[in-house]
Amino acid sequence: MKPLSRRTAEPESAAFPTRPYDLLKEFTIALVVVALLTAGLAALFSSPDDKPVTLAAWSAAAPGDFTATAVAELGATSMTAQYGPPYNDTPGAGQKIGPLGLQRAAGVRIPVDTAEDFVLRPLRQAPEPAEVTAALAAWSAASTDRQQTWTAAYADALGKAPNGDPTQVAPGDYGPVPALAGRLLTLAQAGGLDGQLLAQGHFYQTDYTKPVLFLADGTYLAGLADGQHLSGDQWGMMNETGNYPGQAWLWLYTFWYQIDPFKSSTNADALIWALMAVLSLGLVLVPFIPGVRSVPRWTKVYRLIWRDHYRGQR
Repeated sequence: MKPLSRRTAEPESAAFPTRPYDLLKEFTIALVVVALLTAGLAALFSSPDDKPVTLAAWSAAAPGDFTATAVAELGATSMTAQYGPPYNDTPGAGQKIGPLGLQRAAGVRIPVDTAEDFVLRPLRQAPEPAEVTAALAAWSAASTDRQQTWTAAYADALGKAPNGDPTQVAPGDYGPVPALAGRLLTLAQAGGLDGQLLAQGHFYQTDYTKPVLFLADGTYLAGLADGQHLSGDQWGMMNETGNYPGQAWLWLYTFWYQIDPFKSSTNADALIWALMAVLSLGLVLVPFIPGVRSVPRWTKVYRLIWRDHYRGQR
């Protein structure tokens, strides 16, 4: 009798059933199915691709608002001009927590002179008619008090004009302000102002700080936000454009902006930031806080979670 082999002979590959398999065909089918699913789900659930808001679009859609904002920038009375750090060193401006001034502690890191950056420099850098060149010279030669008198008078006249139309402003002593604001409006409507505010002397022009600040000082952008339910009193941080859901996990942060004393406080951002820091620290320290760490043991919620284990013990 022959001894048994310690190793079993491996069967030949021909002993197994085979069938043809077209890898390229399977890959193509999978690619098409995934592409159709991606396109279909994106069409159903993705956010709309709204066009970006530009200075050109703003000046064309609301020339009165653009002109009024330009005058405010020129007179240093806009929100950006009065914001304080990190844009300027306006006295008394900035968010605080008690006596601690958070903005002032950070300092002016992105200097913005609204009159120079948003109005005067773009006008100087663009080819100007003779009357605009003369208006620039008159503005530079005037004292600060005189400049503020001109801008305040013209801003008041714009507010009284029908629909804020610059062409229907009553005659008055406005100095060179109407010529400067009118030329800036023309420059913006032609699309030139967007490029000038983006030009920061770098190879890649991706810093939109100044155009966004200029836009935010007017009412046009805020009106668009209201229409899309994106403003602060509409829980805007939790929404995307239209009726699409956004970052729902931000509800705890945005909640505080809807109630007093935060919603009426000029330091709401700093106060809510500090409150969220305390709450986050409390969450991290739950295992070390006496009483709080014992809540699961007192409520016996663990027995509900591990009910199969405890049922087996019984």
